Amino acid sequence: MIECYTSSMNYENLLRGHSLKVTPQRLGILSLMEKEGHVSVEDLFTKIKKTFPSISLATLYKNMTAMISVDLVKEVTIPNMKAKYEIIKAEHSHVLCEKCGEFKDIDLDMSGVLKTAKENSHYEMHHVDLVLSGICPECQSS
Repeated sequence: MIECYTSSMNYENLLRGHSLKVTPQRLGILSLMEKEGHVSVEDLFTKIKKTFPSISLATLYKNMTAMISVDLVKEVTIPNMKAKYEIIKAEHSHVLCEKCGEFKDIDLDMSGVLKTAKENSHYEMHHVDLVLSGICPECQSS
């Protein structure tokens, strides 16, 4: 079961709950990820260097890999773009504006999609990663 985390996250408890050592860098990474919502490794590295100037890209990747491996952080693959990362929360999908690049969460009931996919493929489905793309309301009006 995936826990739903809120903006009042206790990062220390979150790390401990996933059997990860609490370090200042990990606390900083989670704080930035929560603030940004969805962030590329490059953007995360630029921002985390402001707080931890000596952190290396290798250290950031090592921490991200550790958090991904225990289902604390998730990689979101976006067609024709660099992947973004988010703290795992309740099941959801994403929308992407093809004009301005806005990328955000959207709550959709995916049970019908899973059922149809299972019926058509005979696979046992475990989860759905869905990115819908189009033009956001702001770009439509400009």
